[in-house]
Amino acid sequence: MEKLFKTQQGKNAILNLYDEKLDELDIDFEYLKVETSFGETNIIATGNPLHPPMILVHGSNGCAPIALETYPHLSQKFRVYAVDVIAQPNKSAEVRPSMKDESYGKWMNEVIAQLGITEVTMAGFSFGGLVILKTLEYDESNIKEVYLTVPAYVVNGNPIRALLKVFIPMKRFMKSKKMAQIEKFLSSLFTEPDDFALAFLPQVFLEFNMDFTPVPVINSKKAKNITTPITIFAADDDLLFPGEKMLKRASKIFPSLKESMLISQSKHVQSKEQNRIIEDVMIK
Repeated sequence: MEKLFKTQQGKNAILNLYDEKLDELDIDFEYLKVETSFGETNIIATGNPLHPPMILVHGSNGCAPIALETYPHLSQKFRVYAVDVIAQPNKSAEVRPSMKDESYGKWMNEVIAQLGITEVTMAGFSFGGLVILKTLEYDESNIKEVYLTVPAYVVNGNPIRALLKVFIPMKRFMKSKKMAQIEKFLSSLFTEPDDFALAFLPQVFLEFNMDFTPVPVINSKKAKNITTPITIFAADDDLLFPGEKMLKRASKIFPSLKESMLISQSKHVQSKEQNRIIEDVMIK
């Protein structure tokens, strides 16, 4: 197995923050672990087991508790399976699939098969959107509907702007360990301050081998083959995946696009109020 955590001490620090966030949510849950050909996948399940299944997929450099905090009311309607994505700083396998092939789609379909669920609704944020679209490309037969919030894999933003506002502050922090660089990074991506991100991301940047591979975009031919209903929430001030550009391309390439919404005054990561608007659409 690959070692994506740089040190055991760093891994412990990151997973301690994971556990603290999960405890802070104060929810009834159970850990589920399923085996896949990519290694073990950790899942946090919550909500009535008799409710329809929903798989919740967090973004890059994230973990399942963050996804559960973002959309805390989904378990009122769904049996929620918040998945720790492999190759991310969480409790799943330290195995890094390629974003350019079908690996993420194969992995998620194996997770779904191991859970023994069908007619699945999926919801994902940012990189979680790429995972979900890859899932649909690989085999959408068990998926009922998907909700994608500022998804990767549809469009990309200006690389120079991303370099200046995101990559350089991150690299400067990794060299200097000055929190001012983290704050600069967060201010470019987050609509409102996030105390957990302020604690979690510095540990990730210093103690986890992140994937700096450029994010691909979906081939229009593959997009046109998808039949699962898709709802997309884009953000008007998202420098990674610009909202208007995303919705324009999505409307052209996804014949199954059911609904789209441009969240105003939103950076890449939405505010709590904006997340509640998104969540209400999923619940209704």
